[in-house]
Amino acid sequence: MQSAIVLGAGMVGSVMATDMARDSEFKVTVADLRQENLDAAAARAKKAGTEIETIQADLSDVETLKRLIEPHDIVLGAVASVIGQQTLRAVIEAGKNFCDICFMPEDAIDLTDLAKEHGVTAVVDCGVAPGMSNMFAGYAASKLDTCDNIEIYVGGLPRERRWPYEYKAGFAPYDVIEEYVRPSRIVVDGKMVVREALSEPELMDFDGIGSLEAFNTDGLRSLAMTMSVPNMKEKTLRYPGHIELMRVFRETGLFSHDPVQVGDASVRPIDVISALMFPKWTYEPGEEDLTVMRVIVDGEQGGARKRYAWDLLDYFDQATGATSMSRTTAFPCTIVARMIARGEIDRPGVNPPELIGDTPGLVEKVLAEHAERGVHYETRIEDL
Repeated sequence: MQSAIVLGAGMVGSVMATDMARDSEFKVTVADLRQENLDAAAARAKKAGTEIETIQADLSDVETLKRLIEPHDIVLGAVASVIGQQTLRAVIEAGKNFCDICFMPEDAIDLTDLAKEHGVTAVVDCGVAPGMSNMFAGYAASKLDTCDNIEIYVGGLPRERRWPYEYKAGFAPYDVIEEYVRPSRIVVDGKMVVREALSEPELMDFDGIGSLEAFNTDGLRSLAMTMSVPNMKEKTLRYPGHIELMRVFRETGLFSHDPVQVGDASVRPIDVISALMFPKWTYEPGEEDLTVMRVIVDGEQGGARKRYAWDLLDYFDQATGATSMSRTTAFPCTIVARMIARGEIDRPGVNPPELIGDTPGLVEKVLAEHAERGVHYETRIEDL
């Protein structure tokens, strides 16, 4: 039996731990600083008819982290983005294979030489988007003779729209805010360009949902560096009206980390809005959400224009009580982590998902594993 450890026991990490534990091949431990997260993760696993071990630990302390992962065969990461890179480095230096969902602001590929030096296979950004979106992009590009366009649209939303935000956070709210302030890198006519987050809005229609608004965020990430495709963009989806509200908050300075003086106190605006807004962005127990994604890849194949496309519309899982966003983010990581642990993926270095997407049979297996868990992607190959 192999030993797996999941770093982080939040909404996504708890689902990752439970999914790994459902496989008798793995003994699973989950670590987190917050005991309430660990208790909830253990309860989730028990409800699913399996067991996990829990360890309370400060994952931001590198030496603690290295001691923690030492006895384990495979490490899965679900930590906050602010400690993502130091966690990746520590796992690599410990010589452990790694699969991670962290939305770190740094370029994880910068550590690929270190990973090769330690013989570590690390797959990063392995969630739904980035993650499955990248995997599809790499797969389609490998099928096309030439690939000239990649478009990714994705959003996690409450199934029921409620004023004033018509939004709740399916993952760490701080990372959501990061999407609204971090400059967005896209590729236009073969050149990387930077667009302001929340910019270039467009309305799109989706069956079963209706109209959503799409806007630039920095979700393209590694694709901008690893794929030689002249036009690429990634946009986040929200219910109409969300862009304008978030732009007002941002331009007012409410997302700033720079302290301001208020009377005798020095406060950071981000801390104030976090205290006021994040509780309203938190899903209540049993409150339903949805995940919607569309990936489009265009190019030439056999002398004809072709389009590879994938659509996802997934809902809160009543049986397990897991949100759609936590499931669709967790499952790519656990599926790929198993493949790494079994030696089916052996690519020393730091690998974003597009670099493994062209592995024969990999995408088909990942999609089949999702279907077994009740997450269904619609695949289309069309003539243009």
